[in-house]
Amino acid sequence: MNLREKLAAGRFVVTCEVGPPKGVDISEMKRSAERVRGRVDAANVTDQQGSVMRLSSLAGCCLLKEWGLEPVLQMTCRDRNRIALQSDLLGAAALGMENVLCLTGDYVTLGDHPQAKPVFDLDSVSLIEAARRLEEGHDLAGKDLKGAPRFFVGACVTPEADFLEPQILKMEKKVEAGARFFQTQAVYDVRKFADFMSTVQYLKVPVLAGVVVLRSAAMARYMNEKIAGIHIPDAVIAEMDRAADKAAKGVEIAARTIADIKGLCQGVHIMTIGQEKRTSDIIDAAGL
Repeated sequence: MNLREKLAAGRFVVTCEVGPPKGVDISEMKRSAERVRGRVDAANVTDQQGSVMRLSSLAGCCLLKEWGLEPVLQMTCRDRNRIALQSDLLGAAALGMENVLCLTGDYVTLGDHPQAKPVFDLDSVSLIEAARRLEEGHDLAGKDLKGAPRFFVGACVTPEADFLEPQILKMEKKVEAGARFFQTQAVYDVRKFADFMSTVQYLKVPVLAGVVVLRSAAMARYMNEKIAGIHIPDAVIAEMDRAADKAAKGVEIAARTIADIKGLCQGVHIMTIGQEKRTSDIIDAAGL
């Protein structure tokens, strides 16, 4: 069964991220993939995450398929216009990739090429719409295709946003455009996440809760200050501060979060942010 079929069958799924390298040495990426092969249902390959130039998501997904993992192609609107985005979607489909996570993308000033010119010809909603139109057999210009692709399109949502209504409205638009599953921004407040899931249940679309493993209290404070829609409780930050083994405590907190939210959603999306070797530890600790 693939990711689409598992979610349709009501199975609790686990996805993770495998970051592509900044270069062509894929050895560490391969080791990361091997650690989670057979332990996750699919793995995202990030698309220039944080606007930092790396190996392309499309190439990374091809490698994951070779290594026995079901890939999720992340695609952002930051770097390509609608011609290139549609072309890459067709290329992914021709290479046997079905899962696509459509994102608007981080702004270039956050990354290592701040002088780059951002594109943003489409946003996440219109990219989802583009994928749906390709499935219907024509492009955004209304031109017919020779063979239509088939996608399982996902999107992102931030359940702990300070103002939740705009998130829900955007979520509705994404579902209407063709999104069939959601992976969320990091979840730390279980009560707020439960309220969010209760609010959006009418959309009848699977939600995979994002779980980010912490490295330190300083990382937690930085995320609270700099990343919109994330709020790490003071008690969790204090735990990280007191811990002698920060890595083990980060895994413990992530596993505990998964245990607390498991009954609320259809799966979890584990984001280790450069600590891919921790993914298996979190899966073990959470009993997944």
